[in-house]
Amino acid sequence: MIVVTGATGNIGRPLVAALVEAGEEVVALSRSAEPAGLPDGVRTVQADLGNFAGVKPVLEGADAFFILLAGELNGPGEAATNLLDIAKTAGVKRVVLVSSQLAGTRSDTVSHNRLREFEAAVRASGLDYTILRPGGFASNAYAWSESVRTNRTVFSPFGDVALPVIDPADIADVAAVALREDGHAGQTYVLTGPEAVGPRRQAEMISEVLGEDVNFVELTREDAHAVMAQFMPEEVVGGTLDVLGTPLPVEQQVSPDVEKVLGRPARPFGEWVTRNLPAFK
Repeated sequence: MIVVTGATGNIGRPLVAALVEAGEEVVALSRSAEPAGLPDGVRTVQADLGNFAGVKPVLEGADAFFILLAGELNGPGEAATNLLDIAKTAGVKRVVLVSSQLAGTRSDTVSHNRLREFEAAVRASGLDYTILRPGGFASNAYAWSESVRTNRTVFSPFGDVALPVIDPADIADVAAVALREDGHAGQTYVLTGPEAVGPRRQAEMISEVLGEDVNFVELTREDAHAVMAQFMPEEVVGGTLDVLGTPLPVEQQVSPDVEKVLGRPARPFGEWVTRNLPAFK
């Protein structure tokens, strides 16, 4: 049995589907009482992941545990070691943690302290562990969906600063392998897309898939800061803009790890757009 947190998100949903297709028994943890769109046969459990003790009964009998730090887990709370101790006591043998590339490249970012805490706890747990460090997500382009739908325009800063964004479905596929197969214990995989593409080029690719013109308007850093501050903590906004505007060379490099694990190249951004085109129509 494999327990999946964040089961209804951009990573969790395709991960659950991949595990079910592989014949695994899956328990999907979600904050929603009745999450929609999960495959038949998946047991869903509504759980407050900020309350580690409440997760303990769900982990009983599980072989593997997928940890995604969203919602309650990503904020201040119980020590990460508590959750790993609970998992170990419940009989879990293998854990896969989704962290971030920035946990390795920018060790001083306050916004990633919780990720680094969980990484340390996973490494010290005594369990077989795999840590996934994805770069920027292709699905961040959902932020442009309304402006593309309403006036065929993408607004973004740093139009020509390119990063190799990763399709969340590739993160899910790598996680499915690490949860099910031997040979990945103790590994930390950096996950990126197959090429670095900037926001201006991403807008062009959305235009190509739509078959309609999509304009690109480059925001100043100040304007972008004002927009992002409406839904992100201040310390996260500054760090995010630093990465988008002045990425380190290593953050612009394409990692071989997706292909190393899956035996195929990572999916390009255009494929993500094609698969999610209804969001932009």
